[in-house]
Amino acid sequence: MNKFAFSVVASAAVLLAACGKKEEAPAPVAAAPAPAAAPAPAAPPAAELIVKIGHVGPTSGAIAHLGKDNENGARMAIDDLNAKGVMIGGQKVTFELLAEDDAADPKQGTAVAQKLVDAKVNGVIGHLNSGTTIPASQVYNTAGIPQVSPSATNPKYTRQGFNTAFRVVADDVQLGGTLGKYAVNEMKGKTIAVIDDRTAYGQGVADEFEKAVVAAGGKTLDRQFTTDKATDFTAILTQIKSKKPDIIFFGGMDAVAGPMMRQMKQLGMNNKFVGGDGICSSKLPELAAGAMADGQVVCAEAGGVEGEQKVGMDDFKTKFKTKYGVEVQVYAPYVYDALMLMAAAMEKAGSAEPAKYLPELAKTDGYKGVTGNISFDEKGDIKNGALTLFTYKDGKREQIAVVR
Repeated sequence: MNKFAFSVVASAAVLLAACGKKEEAPAPVAAAPAPAAAPAPAAPPAAELIVKIGHVGPTSGAIAHLGKDNENGARMAIDDLNAKGVMIGGQKVTFELLAEDDAADPKQGTAVAQKLVDAKVNGVIGHLNSGTTIPASQVYNTAGIPQVSPSATNPKYTRQGFNTAFRVVADDVQLGGTLGKYAVNEMKGKTIAVIDDRTAYGQGVADEFEKAVVAAGGKTLDRQFTTDKATDFTAILTQIKSKKPDIIFFGGMDAVAGPMMRQMKQLGMNNKFVGGDGICSSKLPELAAGAMADGQVVCAEAGGVEGEQKVGMDDFKTKFKTKYGVEVQVYAPYVYDALMLMAAAMEKAGSAEPAKYLPELAKTDGYKGVTGNISFDEKGDIKNGALTLFTYKDGKREQIAVVR
């Protein structure tokens, strides 16, 4: 075979070999499984809402025991609300109490009122005294912050045209008026001497008492004045003693009434002694230091419950003593109710913003509190407010009657 022939044969062999080899297709690649759908991210929990409630009362000075009583009522309400787990507008709420001391001084009262406004509180419970409540109410009204007083009884407080002012107790018209009628009709006091401490509360309740005495056919023999810081009453009591009244009425607080009764005893005066809610405290017998005879004092608390509702009040007082180790003085249950109904208005409105829940607060109608059913009239006064008359026996308050 020549070279040419060999080359042709070889080339053909290579070509045939190449044509005879079957090329395998690559194995198909299995499709990767589709990733499982990722769970939708959980909605972040709504931010906790902090609701700041201001409370003001005299926690220093002569009536600090009354101011602390009020503050403890507010703290009990805050604790109960937080334990309950209140939701407002879909948000979990924590209530905080910003407590301030006004020392029963009008100037200090307006100063702490501005302090609470600057702290952007959502509402205010207080003040205790009419003399501090009235000027402070102007500060809160300017800022649009709702204020519920648990104890201020001077009518002026809710007659200033402020839509932010409310109270959960009867006013002096009812308080002083009821006591005046009771002194004449039930205590048979035909001649009565009147003393007041020149404060907005003391003078106001004394004025209403005197009007009611005259309307009921009684007579006021004398009208004397002192101050809420006085300690010596010998001069005015000596003048009153010479006129031999059946009853002495005092418009003021227990811190003055107690020493006054001690000096009455020293002067041999055993007159019946009548006063408003300012003297009607659990501490009065201690302040009088044994000078009170059983049944000698008659006083009125600007609120009251009876029947089935009394069970709730008694339960509150028991819980209060267990929590704080002291008896309720006067107003703690009213502070508690004031704060709780303010929180209820926020829940109804779905907002703790003052402008949004204020209309709901104003519409409060039939709120069931430990002090009874609470409804507000167009001025912010409690409707059909009750009074509870008390006397003292064996050093303890004893209820006489609930009147409306």
